[in-house]
Amino acid sequence: MYGFEALTFNIHGGYLEAIVRGYRSGLLTAADYNNLCQCETLDDIKMHLSATEYGSYLQNEPSPLHTTTIVEKCTLKLVDEYKHMLAQATEPLSTFLEYITYGHMIDNVVLIVTGTLHERDVQELLEKCHPLGMFDSIATLAVAQNMRELYRLVLVDTPLAPYFSECITSEELRNDQSALPYRITKLGGATAEIMSDLLAFEADRRAVNITINSIGTELTRDDRRKLYSNFGLLYPYGHEELAICEDIDQVRGAMEKYPPYQSIFSKLSYGESQMLDKAFYEEEVKRLCLAFEQQFHYGVFFAYMRLREQEIRNLMWISECVAQNQKSRVHDSVVFIF
Repeated sequence: MYGFEALTFNIHGGYLEAIVRGYRSGLLTAADYNNLCQCETLDDIKMHLSATEYGSYLQNEPSPLHTTTIVEKCTLKLVDEYKHMLAQATEPLSTFLEYITYGHMIDNVVLIVTGTLHERDVQELLEKCHPLGMFDSIATLAVAQNMRELYRLVLVDTPLAPYFSECITSEELRNDQSALPYRITKLGGATAEIMSDLLAFEADRRAVNITINSIGTELTRDDRRKLYSNFGLLYPYGHEELAICEDIDQVRGAMEKYPPYQSIFSKLSYGESQMLDKAFYEEEVKRLCLAFEQQFHYGVFFAYMRLREQEIRNLMWISECVAQNQKSRVHDSVVFIF
């Protein structure tokens, strides 16, 4: 639904919206995935990708290829596209684009803090960090002895500082990842309308994943509630039901009360949770594609970044199946975007 933003959006945002819609047209199609799933070796995957927008990033890679190389080069393309958009953006779009990377920043912080606690090499951990979530002082995270010190010595000088001043534990730090982008909706108009739906779905998916992953663990119901976000379709009554679930069927019963999620759980057999992630990813892709059906909003930038990340996950899964000679499972986790 358009407000007055339709009158002025193209002054500063029209060029970049055209750019991101052009990027979207370069996403792999179902035909591309079907061809990739027929590949016998990683070199075959490279040869097929050479005819796509990934070609220039993989053309100089020598054989034998590794899955990590393919993923790194595909991620590098995403990073280059993001940096180009950020360099061209003006306020408030530039801030919006920065918000998109905060989730990766938090993942990197948690990765390094957790790895340091287990005495892992810092350089090894840095290599595993997502490039969109890097910041200048990330290497110094290892010097912190607790979460208060982590904030005082490191996070206070990063873009994450305003959101983590009250965080004391790593669990609270990770939980803020889902709540952080909610501030995007303050932009109003079509951006708020579309992003509210996408972020609410993300919060609900996290709530379900937290519930399922904590079943059979020492996590109490109260601790589980603290990990849920304070927005989304499930908030607050759905969260109360999820907090007391003891198995996957109880989670299913709680979720089927909400029509948008009935179709997701209808794809699963009772007692089955293995395919839940794929069902959620398919629903997310559907919602992200719908964001491109409207104009004059910033949601297309968020949607494109998520769609490209899903594409990279698809390529990683296909490459791993080919490398490990498990082609019978290659369709298990591939989510078609078009």
